[in-house]
Amino acid sequence: MKTLLELYWIFFKVGLFTFGGGYTMLPILQKEFVEKKKWLDTENIIDYYTLSQCTPGIIAVNVSTYIGFKKKSYLGGIFSALGVITPSIIIISIIATILTNFLHIEAVGHAFAGIRVAVAALVIVTILDMYKKSVIDWLCIILYIASFILSVLTSISPVFIVLGSAITGLVLGTRMQERKERKK
Repeated sequence: MKTLLELYWIFFKVGLFTFGGGYTMLPILQKEFVEKKKWLDTENIIDYYTLSQCTPGIIAVNVSTYIGFKKKSYLGGIFSALGVITPSIIIISIIATILTNFLHIEAVGHAFAGIRVAVAALVIVTILDMYKKSVIDWLCIILYIASFILSVLTSISPVFIVLGSAITGLVLGTRMQERKERKK
């Protein structure tokens, strides 16, 4: 039960501080699960995050469910998902009852502008960290450039870009591995 409550609490914090989308949760996941608890490594987090982008639903809920399931099976997934959504429910309730009366105030607009800037900085740091850990050979560099170009210059869904990269990585990565084994 202690681990289930820990999962709930960690994901409660993730849900509380994840402004601007799923990317902003990555530094918190890294700190909590890799550095503090040592339950996962960075590659696990990146894998769960990538998988969460490919599955329907909210990325934060998907990531929490995968990590919770990995740690404590179905109950871990449930406690983690509940932890990540609880702050949103509380915050939305407060906003619905109070903040709507203050949106016209200039200071409130400035506060939200400040939050957006902080989120942008967190996203950039996370992208750089993910790049350093994910782009490890020429195949990854090619997939990175191709994915970037496709996402910037076309309207192809990110799901198809991720799936295409997965298939390409599987096919070319397997061939590269076979070549290495033949050379030995």
